[in-house]
Amino acid sequence: MTRPPDIRIDDWHAPRHAPHVLAMFAEVEKLAPQLRLDADVLMARAAQETGLSRFGDDTLRERVAAHLRACESEGQLSAFGRVSRFNETLKFLKSRLLVEDVIARSPHALEREIARPIVITGFPRTGTTHLHNSLAADPALRALPYWEACEPALSEAERPAPGAPDPRLARTEATLAFVNGALPHFKAMHEMTVDHAHEEIDLLALDFSTMVLETPGPLLAWARAYKRGDQTPHYRTLKRVLQVLSFLRDGGKRWVLKSPQHLEQLPVLQRVFPDATLVITHRDPLPIVASMATMWLYTARLAQERPDPLAYGAYTAERIGDLLAACVRDRAALDPERTIDVPFQLVRDDPDGAVARVYAKAAQPLSAASRAAIADYTRAHPPGRHGKVLYDLADFGLDARALRERFRPYTERFAVPLEV
Repeated sequence: MTRPPDIRIDDWHAPRHAPHVLAMFAEVEKLAPQLRLDADVLMARAAQETGLSRFGDDTLRERVAAHLRACESEGQLSAFGRVSRFNETLKFLKSRLLVEDVIARSPHALEREIARPIVITGFPRTGTTHLHNSLAADPALRALPYWEACEPALSEAERPAPGAPDPRLARTEATLAFVNGALPHFKAMHEMTVDHAHEEIDLLALDFSTMVLETPGPLLAWARAYKRGDQTPHYRTLKRVLQVLSFLRDGGKRWVLKSPQHLEQLPVLQRVFPDATLVITHRDPLPIVASMATMWLYTARLAQERPDPLAYGAYTAERIGDLLAACVRDRAALDPERTIDVPFQLVRDDPDGAVARVYAKAAQPLSAASRAAIADYTRAHPPGRHGKVLYDLADFGLDARALRERFRPYTERFAVPLEV
């Protein structure tokens, strides 16, 4: 296969959009002023559209309101950004109502065990996506496909008859078609398809306490408030949603999960999932900062008219510094029998070996069928098939030497090879 040419994004300060995207921006200019980013308004609308009223947590409204206030004060939202934030918040609230409705109708759903999950944590560009999707290809394991993350539960009226297509598949396909059309380089940064294994951040978002809600903005006030709170109850909500998903759809008996957020919540993760196997990937932080700043800034052009590269650079360095410092602080307290550190170089140079090490640590059988399924995934997803986006710290006003010193405690603690 011939690899596409490298991609260099050069319109950070004045994003260029395709004509159909500009036409869409013009259309939503009429709608945006009518939408109020107000917790009461959105919760009432979610209840009206679903015919349900049980959110399952009296404190939820406070977190929804805090997030929406941050969007208003820090988000610098364009008209399209305002419409997107309104619709995304509404989607999370409706999903929350539908999940709670499943529990109300079938309380025995909460009897499902989330036993011995394999939880991967680490940043993009550290091998987590390849490792996650490799394990997710194994029919013996249960992962969260993107379509299910977008809509964990359906209303009674929408649930398909046996053998009929699930309407979530077509809706997710349409969403991805829009994203790939409006952000043509995104798939080169982080490919997403209807069936790709997705992070459980969208499930954590149902409780409105998660790192994923920090963008667009960046919403630093929201991020700092989120970090101050004990996330244990919100991870328990995540477990509750996973129980509902296990009840609604059969799959492998053991979940495989992934999110960079877990790096700063390792004690919470171990408290809520005490029998989990934790897989922590490691890489030189400098290419991670450049990569994540690029991805966050690139996607922000759909929410802000002129996203600020310097603001995104400062935010990315701060948040990655927080996550790595938390990992350094908490790693030693983890159960060594259930925790494995995996260097990026192993995933890159010997992916089969990396998978085998994870399976061995997790005491998960690596059968012939499992190996074949993982090999099929690897063959169908060679690295760089969508091109490679070139990253440059200078685009974000960041100095490599200062970052190198800032992240030294992490790179020394985990003997991370430094990259040019």
